[in-house]
Amino acid sequence: MISSKDQLGNNLTFSKRPKRIVSLVPSQSEFLWDLGLKSEIVGITKFCIHPNELFQNVNRVGGTKQLDLEKIRALQPDLIIGNKEENERSQIEELSKEFKVWMSDIYNFEHAFEMMESLGDLSGRAEQADELIMKAKRSVLKSKNLFEGKTAAYFIWNKPYLFAGKNTFIDHVLNHVGFKNVLGDKLRYPELSLDELKALDPHYCMLSSEPFPFDHSHANIIKEHLPQTKICFVDGELFSWYGSRLIYLYDYLHSLKNKIDA
Repeated sequence: MISSKDQLGNNLTFSKRPKRIVSLVPSQSEFLWDLGLKSEIVGITKFCIHPNELFQNVNRVGGTKQLDLEKIRALQPDLIIGNKEENERSQIEELSKEFKVWMSDIYNFEHAFEMMESLGDLSGRAEQADELIMKAKRSVLKSKNLFEGKTAAYFIWNKPYLFAGKNTFIDHVLNHVGFKNVLGDKLRYPELSLDELKALDPHYCMLSSEPFPFDHSHANIIKEHLPQTKICFVDGELFSWYGSRLIYLYDYLHSLKNKIDA
């Protein structure tokens, strides 16, 4: 008998290792692939784009917020892996009536490492998970305070402008690498106008590549309102994916620092 407690406190038991896994979160899908579970992953979302081999060869079961439950049922998974924030509660509850569903709940690096360790144990890939965690921890440690003394606003959406606030993984990353999040006193994903943001006077406006794909036309509008603020485009995956992509955090941030300091 194999037992595992997910990050919502649910206890799952299995008579044998899961061999048919549906993953509903891009960062966790990439991590499972990196564990070596290529033949076990039978379903992913349309946003599970890394690595390309996974995206091209595994059945897609809708988006993270709009799952195709019938497609999932047809795959007959013996394990579904989701996330409290990224998936809709009502759909997860429905799936839980029929399948084993392991849920993550991640707001900081420690939560991410706990998820990686638990899924490594559950899948019989503990050794591979330990190696990935070690590399991720090394990258995270090197990233500490790279941008110390700088303030930032992290844009995640356009029309309306939404930002990463406190109690989010993005805010945790920003604080860890030394940024003071000017929206860090507001919960979750607050909405502000550019005039309201101007009053907060951030050193940097960080335009994320996801979930909204900001481009130079958006940057020009923001620059008109905040002429003293530096506008920079950032890779949203490196600030919000909490699986094995953390291994690349330091290299990315080091490159970003050189770019924005130039």
